[in-house]
Amino acid sequence: MKKKSLSVRKKKLNNLILKYLNNKNILKVFKEFKKAIDVRSKYAVAISGGPDSLALAYFCKCISTIYNTKIQYYLVDHKLRKESTKEANTVLQNLKKLKIKCKILTWKGQKPKSNIQSIARNKRYSLLKNECKKNRIPFLLLGHHIDDLYENFLLRILRGSGLKGMVSMDRVAKNNIDNITIIRPLIDIKKSELKKISKLVFNFFIEDPSNNDENFKRIRIRNLINTLEFEGLDKNKLKLTIKNLKDSNNVINFYTKNNIDKNSFFFKEKNTFFLNKFFFENPREIIFRSFGDVIKKTSKKYYLPRGKSISSIISSIQSKKFKKTTLGGCIIQKIGETVVVFPERS
Repeated sequence: MKKKSLSVRKKKLNNLILKYLNNKNILKVFKEFKKAIDVRSKYAVAISGGPDSLALAYFCKCISTIYNTKIQYYLVDHKLRKESTKEANTVLQNLKKLKIKCKILTWKGQKPKSNIQSIARNKRYSLLKNECKKNRIPFLLLGHHIDDLYENFLLRILRGSGLKGMVSMDRVAKNNIDNITIIRPLIDIKKSELKKISKLVFNFFIEDPSNNDENFKRIRIRNLINTLEFEGLDKNKLKLTIKNLKDSNNVINFYTKNNIDKNSFFFKEKNTFFLNKFFFENPREIIFRSFGDVIKKTSKKYYLPRGKSISSIISSIQSKKFKKTTLGGCIIQKIGETVVVFPERS
């Protein structure tokens, strides 16, 4: 094919992709999305087929079209429903309308019979992050929106989570274990807006049937929020409450980092922490978070041990009778006034 013909085809495709930005509502959301993106970086996008992830896919395609940003698209097929693989392929066909190439990541092996949504969510993150590491992609984009933020907040309250847990859904969340940063560029956008965008751009999105299944607590919370909104719940005030709590959480994070920096030494070659006596002479929450971060970095595990276990060991250390124990793949030993944390050897 002649160069001129290729150029004409590319121009037509670019016009097909970018024409939707002429819609003022879509352009407004796109501008919000772009604030969270550095067009010079490399990204992976988590696709589900829902309206939020398809809107995210469209905006990412716009970015790669305008700035030639390197972006990969991945869809996890959990195989929890018979029709999941067929749905995954349908999503891929619809993405192809805008020349978006998406790879399916399949969850192989035995599936859980209880706690399904939580386990499936963790498995999805695991598959996505492994693909990011394999392809040296430092940023993973998720399609979470503001309605997800409200749901997560209320779910964490019901679980008795502390401040950190209640505000855990950040726009940007870096994990020091795998060095992959999660970005939620649509976290301030309503799901209803993303539905309109997906409908207009793709004339398609999938509604997960589990979204109507009240056997799942998340769905009951979602329905409760809708009921409370009908009764006059001011979501703007709920959003403000979450913001204020995030500000408080940032203050605690500052002092947590300060405690680790000043009162511990990390011996990188041996992956070992040495904690001086001042490490444990702080407010309880500072000690709890600092010690949790030390355990997490030493064990190289994504998830921390249960909070009760961490608190119990901190109390033992402060009682001055403590000598040695294990937790989360780490050995914790007191030598004089110094607490040493190092990995268990297999």
